[in-house]
Amino acid sequence: MICDVGAEAFAIAHVFETMSTDLETSLYIGSTKFMRLSAVLRLMNLKATNGWTDKYFIELLVLLNEMLPNGNTLPTRKYDAKKILFPMGMEYKRIHACPNDCESKRR
Repeated sequence: MICDVGAEAFAIAHVFETMSTDLETSLYIGSTKFMRLSAVLRLMNLKATNGWTDKYFIELLVLLNEMLPNGNTLPTRKYDAKKILFPMGMEYKRIHACPNDCESKRR
């Protein structure tokens, strides 16, 4: 998708270059299933979908980093993971929605 859009679609050229690099960078040497961008995207999606705390997410990143071969490209900090995705405008925002319509009952 990023390659189809092309560099001219991005306001800042280095954003396209960074995203293209992350798209082509293996998660570890010999990995063909996950690239750095796809791995971080899947992990952040799990975090947002399941409501994981930042602390839990960071612990998971550190554990996965230790499980993967040395020299892997998986970030170990949430900040670094967010930097990979935010140039694409893929910021997530958690919205609390009470299943029992809490707001209307307070009135």
